[in-house]
Amino acid sequence: MLKDCDWSIERDYKTGSENEPLQFYLDGLANSNEFNMLLGYFSSSAINLLSVGFATFISKGGKMKMVINHLLSANDKEAIRRVEDNPNEIKVFDLTDVVSLGRVLDEYDTHFFECLAYLIAEKRIEIKVIKPKNGKGIAHYKSGVFSDGQDSVGYKASCNFTYYGLSENIEELEAFLSWENGRSNKLIKRQLKLIDDYFTEKDEDVDYVSVSEIEVVLKDRFGKKDINELLVQEEQLLRKKQSLILNPKLKKTITKLFSEIEIFRKTPKFPYAQGARPYQIEAYNYWVNNNYQGVFAMATGTGKTITSLNCLLEEYRNTNSYYAIILVPSKALLEQWIEEVSQFNFSNIMVIGGGYDGMQLLPNFVSNFKAGLRKDVIVIATYASFSSEKFLKYFRKVQNDFTLIADEAHNMGASQIKEVMSQLTVPKRIGLSATPKRKYDPEGTDAICDFFNDKPPFCYNFGMKRAMKEGRLTDYYYYPRIVHLDEDEKEEYVELSNTLLKFFDFEQGKFKDSPIVEKLLLRRKTIIHQARKKIPAYKEILRELDQKDKLRYVFTYVPVGSSREEQNNNEDIANKFVYQYLKAAQEVKPNLRASTYTSETDDRKSKIRGFSEGKIDMLLAMKMLDEGVDIPRTEVGIFASSTGNPREYIQRRGRLLRNHVDKKFAYVYDMIVAPIASHDNDNLYRIERNMVKNEMIRVAYFACLSMNFYDSRKILQDICDRYELDLDIIINELEND
Repeated sequence: MLKDCDWSIERDYKTGSENEPLQFYLDGLANSNEFNMLLGYFSSSAINLLSVGFATFISKGGKMKMVINHLLSANDKEAIRRVEDNPNEIKVFDLTDVVSLGRVLDEYDTHFFECLAYLIAEKRIEIKVIKPKNGKGIAHYKSGVFSDGQDSVGYKASCNFTYYGLSENIEELEAFLSWENGRSNKLIKRQLKLIDDYFTEKDEDVDYVSVSEIEVVLKDRFGKKDINELLVQEEQLLRKKQSLILNPKLKKTITKLFSEIEIFRKTPKFPYAQGARPYQIEAYNYWVNNNYQGVFAMATGTGKTITSLNCLLEEYRNTNSYYAIILVPSKALLEQWIEEVSQFNFSNIMVIGGGYDGMQLLPNFVSNFKAGLRKDVIVIATYASFSSEKFLKYFRKVQNDFTLIADEAHNMGASQIKEVMSQLTVPKRIGLSATPKRKYDPEGTDAICDFFNDKPPFCYNFGMKRAMKEGRLTDYYYYPRIVHLDEDEKEEYVELSNTLLKFFDFEQGKFKDSPIVEKLLLRRKTIIHQARKKIPAYKEILRELDQKDKLRYVFTYVPVGSSREEQNNNEDIANKFVYQYLKAAQEVKPNLRASTYTSETDDRKSKIRGFSEGKIDMLLAMKMLDEGVDIPRTEVGIFASSTGNPREYIQRRGRLLRNHVDKKFAYVYDMIVAPIASHDNDNLYRIERNMVKNEMIRVAYFACLSMNFYDSRKILQDICDRYELDLDIIINELEND
């Protein structure tokens, strides 16, 4: 605050004295949030010279108003002109990040003037240009007012707000403190009224100058020394800033400001200038109200990671410390969380599993923690490493001080993790999942709900429908493709179905538990999953995309494994479906830049980067793109791999619908294999109908929110009629689930 500053006792600042004019400006900038100036000459070189003070001022939300004359340097005029002519093309800067802001303002280069233009565009610096009414002379004020919301400090000076005025000339400045006497208060109020009259254009004694009327100062053009001070070189500024530390008081002030910036640099903070979104703040409040426990059931692509880390950040702001453990199912997600946690500026990260050696650091950390030497930490671990006794014997000793975040929390319903959950007493818990319910595993779902003290619709729910309505995800078109079985596939399918009839319990409406049943069901599922006619259908989709010039930024999900004809020769890489689909794509378009993305892929990060940058047109995967891969640029998804697992198809669609500035819509192509209805055998028909209904649940899930719902429903009507299914009823059941 302004009252806390060590102002000059005489309220007087002179060049060469202990109290330099620069000292006054640095103190004012560091302790205020408004700076109003009534100037003659202005040069942005003054901002550069005071960069550490200006970075502090702007990052704390400071706003500046300047009334200046109509003479500017070419660079300063260009910065103002860019805002007026092309406001949407101004480079964006994070004005809350004092570290990067200070770095930009400290260099008098292209980035500096881009930042100046952005500050003007965001109205953090407002400028009103004036000149005398008669057209002779110039505006030559040299005064201003700093305010902090309660108090104000005004000044009148002999120096211009330029590099030369603040550093080279012999100048003086007199300060007026609002809390000292009535005279100071009157002077400050008079200054503010005069500035306001100029900004509202009430003062009729001057002309208000447009950008086009601003005159650019060229060296010696006006023949006056004080005009030439608007022209300054970067090396002059650098030399002057280096010499400032020769003044002990200035050195102390600058050192203090840099120390504050260093503290800011190390302080956890939200990674984006706009701060947490309203729904992320809402999620935090719901979590707190649920006794710091709960599941965030959020659609893929809505920012579950950032939402949970914002909860940690809010708790850090309350306690000034952070101790958390984050659990992930895969190495890919491990890498993603390391990046996200780092962006929040949580600096001490211990990574366990996935090839990292954090386990070696754990014993010493726990020993120090128990001894009272508590160091902030974020532990990121795979579920596999977390559930090991080697890890748990240490974590149990400190868990009561930790917050636990479980990513893809549906994994916690697995038997091995369930056993571990019963041993945990971590007080604060967040489960993240787009699909918290474990299909076919109600016990696993119950275990998750019990652990997180939650139940459907869960502590915080942000579903796909809401996400699309609020613009958090991209609108999409859905194109189902019906694929028929070959004759021999039909025969084998019917033969397996007839055998399975012997094991079906019609009273219970399900198959009997038997290893034979599991084997037969898997064989029948494989026929559907690996239907031969999928590849011709795939080629047709690619041709359509190519004709529409859309064969870019494409994900293809292919069936797992190798073709059934070559099952005895699985080692032959060419027989794997992922390579058969790759070959099919290259037959359609030989110059297509397509690549596989599997567990065998070397340097998967470079593949993702190449795809994001448009250097790879298509990625083909089996399951590797299901979790932990964030590529907003993806525009087309081709699902050749039929999956009845809600978690897989929900995540796949959500991954495709992430927003990107260059993506208006997403496109989903979905291959659906349905056998011929066995009307001559009622029992077989009932079994087939159940199977097709399960497939149609996935289809309904895709179709119901698509831009072309009614078109896709027409395509599906024949299958619905054949099996006496109503798509609208299936959709209603989904919405009420």
